[in-house]
Amino acid sequence: MKRFLVAGGLLAALALLGPEASAQTGTARGKVSDDKSQPLPDAVITLEFQGGVTRKYETKTNKKGEYTQVGIYPGMYRITVNKDGFQGTYIDYKISLGEPTYLPDVKLATKAAAQAAAGGKAAEELGASFKKATELAQSGQHDQAEAAFKEILAKAPNIPEVYFNLGYIAGQKKDWAAAEAAYQKAIEIKPNYAEAYASLARAYQDSGRADKAAEIMTQAAAANQDDPKVQFNLGIFHLNAGRSEEAIAAFQKAAALDPQNAESFFHLGTLAVGQNKVADAVAHLEKYLSMSPTNQQNVATAQGLLAALKPKK
Repeated sequence: MKRFLVAGGLLAALALLGPEASAQTGTARGKVSDDKSQPLPDAVITLEFQGGVTRKYETKTNKKGEYTQVGIYPGMYRITVNKDGFQGTYIDYKISLGEPTYLPDVKLATKAAAQAAAGGKAAEELGASFKKATELAQSGQHDQAEAAFKEILAKAPNIPEVYFNLGYIAGQKKDWAAAEAAYQKAIEIKPNYAEAYASLARAYQDSGRADKAAEIMTQAAAANQDDPKVQFNLGIFHLNAGRSEEAIAAFQKAAALDPQNAESFFHLGTLAVGQNKVADAVAHLEKYLSMSPTNQQNVATAQGLLAALKPKK
């Protein structure tokens, strides 16, 4: 549960709030573009649960190449992206409860371009090796997966996604030094690698270095100034580090870049409560509830705050 400061004058009002509801499902959001970074509408997104139970969701991208799928049972999913005339692909990602899970942006090349870029048998073998290593990691065989990824690096030492996966494996083992080194290498090769920044920050946070987490997310925001999910994550890390003013600035920027992300307005509202800015808090929280958010825990909190803050008629 995210924490926020409450001004002394509001403590009595906040005491009226009941227990918060538990979010039962998650939301996935992402974007698909072509290899020239142009949005791809009507791409088919299929999310398949990897936990041994059949759960499958399907949606399509809008005109901006964006998609949202709500009501997802939490866990690890394989997200497959397909569109006529393009080389399909997939990513594996964990969908969490509550706040939307922002999936890595996907770029699809045309089938002709993908075939031309394959580079023959060596590239095919490299792709197969990467897939096998990823599957080992997903099945929890971390030592074998680590060895497989390192074999890939011996042949192709500058693939940022390989270092990203090595960082993930190290994090699962709580080897924070190795995780830090791997994520930093991924960022060195790909300076605007938003997912690597976020994972590095999470590793810092999980290892008890919240200030370092906020610092690395600030770097990520500088490298990805027009990416709303990076700005939102920056706000979360500042919030966890107790930096209210910095969190407000980040959430304001995230809301400006992506006005459809209701959770930015929720956090702006709760932070305004902590500053005793009642009018701002009411405006943000009413905006949040008007957007039909899916995080039931935050919805309950917002409703309770508004009941306490607004004058009784």
